[in-house]
Amino acid sequence: MSAKPGTSVAAAAVVGNGNPSINDINLEALSLSEGIRESPVCIIVLGMAGSGKTTFTRSLIQHAQSQFNPYVVNLDPACREVPYAAHIDIRDTVNYKEVMKQYQLGPNGGIVTALNMFTTKMPKFAELVRRAGERGHKWCIIDTPGQIEVFTWSASGNIITEGLATMFPTIVVYVMDVVRSACPTTFMSNMLYACSILYKTRLPFLVALNKIDLKECSFVQEWMTDFEAFQDALEKEQSYVNNLTRTMSLTLDTFYENLITCGVSAKSGVGFSTLLTHLLECVAEYERDYKPVYEKMRQQRLAEQASVPDPAAHIEEAGVAVPLGLDLRDPVSNTDNSVFLMAPSLVPQQLDAAEQEMETDAKGDLEDQNFQSFVQNHMTAQQSKRDKQQQQEQQN
Repeated sequence: MSAKPGTSVAAAAVVGNGNPSINDINLEALSLSEGIRESPVCIIVLGMAGSGKTTFTRSLIQHAQSQFNPYVVNLDPACREVPYAAHIDIRDTVNYKEVMKQYQLGPNGGIVTALNMFTTKMPKFAELVRRAGERGHKWCIIDTPGQIEVFTWSASGNIITEGLATMFPTIVVYVMDVVRSACPTTFMSNMLYACSILYKTRLPFLVALNKIDLKECSFVQEWMTDFEAFQDALEKEQSYVNNLTRTMSLTLDTFYENLITCGVSAKSGVGFSTLLTHLLECVAEYERDYKPVYEKMRQQRLAEQASVPDPAAHIEEAGVAVPLGLDLRDPVSNTDNSVFLMAPSLVPQQLDAAEQEMETDAKGDLEDQNFQSFVQNHMTAQQSKRDKQQQQEQQN
């Protein structure tokens, strides 16, 4: 079974040409007893909002296509479009807007919930990645949500990261905006976040200094290696957090020692040949330093599984299992409102095109009226202020 770029997981799951479908997944093949496989190498792309992660992912796919044939995964449920063809797209599985509506969540809460729903299908997701490696995909590039905290600090992000790292070589690429990091305090905030991700994920870590087509990254690398140069730049900034930033720079000195950095331009493609070399170095680092740690973790989990009784024998006593909703192997629903964990009685009825257009027009008219009212009130207040000033001038 092979999913062509640009097709959804659901479409890829359809049986064709005699190939096994996703229905035939044998979850025993995902047993931890098989150990960590050599391919594909999972590359998790992280970074602050606006740092250029998605554009970086597109350029990385283009430069790695001929040599590594990357398998592409999009885990951002809130994006409208992505500039690359994804083999697995979370938007094919979870309706982000419907999650926000049904669970009354904000944007970040909707992303966290969507990732949690997707994580319930982690075994089949891992199986698709494993099959991709068997078909010749040497890399698996994973694009993450723009709100970095919802992936790095949520339970689902931890499950996805550790789940992949215990089965495949996994590395983390942190995309950093060089233009915004020209301010020393912003640079320090980026470095603190990068340091926290490094110690949380416990994986090989590479910092991609993005947007060097707008600003050279040499000053960032100098600040990492020369403490006095950073202090000189900090003295030029008038901010109450300067003392804290100065202290943090001393604390992160050890973090900088073994940190791999590479300047790139996701827009023009400059620096990606060097980046690919550094990625291969990170893969070797995983095999040398991190694989034994995850092998030990794998053995511990095997021991835990052996000590826990099989829950399958107690299903009838506990009750009937409830389906979790749209599956990775299921076709896309005719309605756009299907989400995980949604009771059938709570699924809203799909409106026809005319009703949707009327509802959209009504909302648009209301927004226009509110805006016009705001402008009118503002103009009235300004006119009253001018009249009052004129009266005072006449009295004087």
